[in-house]
Amino acid sequence: MKIKVDSERIVKAVRKLHGIEMVLENVEDAKEALNLILKKKDIFGGDPSDNLKDVIVSSIQEYKTSAVDYRLVFLLDFVFQEQVAAEVKVALIKELQDFFNKV
Repeated sequence: MKIKVDSERIVKAVRKLHGIEMVLENVEDAKEALNLILKKKDIFGGDPSDNLKDVIVSSIQEYKTSAVDYRLVFLLDFVFQEQVAAEVKVALIKELQDFFNKV
């Protein structure tokens, strides 16, 4: 399952949870930020690492009006454990998206 998240939302989430201002220049930065977010178990209904094998992060640039006016968007591909039910997968991703939408 994949979702798109604007880099600014990831930066705001890390700032809210950890009080630091991260700069996301590439996929590695986004992966590190996401790991910091996922370690905050209190925003999820449990420990997300219990159900996740990995989160594969890739990036795309979305252009608003011109080639010089773009934003960096990260694609988060959630790789779950074999036995995880679809409802659990959806619930985890929904909790994360809701959190990003609140910050």
